[in-house]
Amino acid sequence: MPRVKLFDENEVLTKAMNLFWKQGYAATSVQDLVSHLGINRASLYDTFGDKEQLFRKSFELYRKINIEGLKQFLGGQKDIREGFIKLFDNAIQEAITDTDRKGCFVVNTTTELVPNDESIAEVLQSNKHEFENTFLEYLKKGEDAGQIKTDQDLESIAALFYTLYNGLRVVSKVQPDKKKLTDTVKVALSVLD
Repeated sequence: MPRVKLFDENEVLTKAMNLFWKQGYAATSVQDLVSHLGINRASLYDTFGDKEQLFRKSFELYRKINIEGLKQFLGGQKDIREGFIKLFDNAIQEAITDTDRKGCFVVNTTTELVPNDESIAEVLQSNKHEFENTFLEYLKKGEDAGQIKTDQDLESIAALFYTLYNGLRVVSKVQPDKKKLTDTVKVALSVLD
C-alpha cells in the first residue's frame, strides 16, 4: 500500500524556495532543508529528488511567481511612465523592508552559480529574455498610445530597466537607502522623456 503524503507539496516547495533564497545553494544543506521543511529525508527525496532538483524546482517557482506578477502588474497600469515608477517603487520598498536582505533570488543565483553551472546560466538567460520582452511589450504599448517618443530604442530601454530592476535588489542589500534608490530610478526613467 503506497504511503500517503502528509504535507502540501506547494507549501513545502515555497518554504524551500525561501530557504535557498535566503542562504544560497551551497550554504543550504540537506539537513537544513529537512529541518526547515518539516519533512523527513525519505519524503524529501521521494517527492522532490536530490538537493539540486529541489533547488531547481524552487528556483522555477520563484521565476514563475515573478514573471506572472510582473505581467499582471504592468497589465493593470495604463500610464507607462507611472507604471514603471510604481514598479520600481514597489521593488525598492520590498528591498528596504526585507530584514533578511535577501535581494533577488535570480541575482543571488547568478552570482553564486555562474559561470560554473552552464545549465543554470541557460535558465538565467531565459529569465532575462522573458523580463526584457515583458518590458519591451509594455514600452511598445506606451509608444502606440503616444505616451513616449517614437524614435527611442525600446529594446535598449527594456534592457536598461531589467538591469536597473535587478540592480536595485543588489544595492539595497548593501545600502537600503530609499532616497538614493528612488533618485537613481528617476534618472533612469528620464530616458522616457
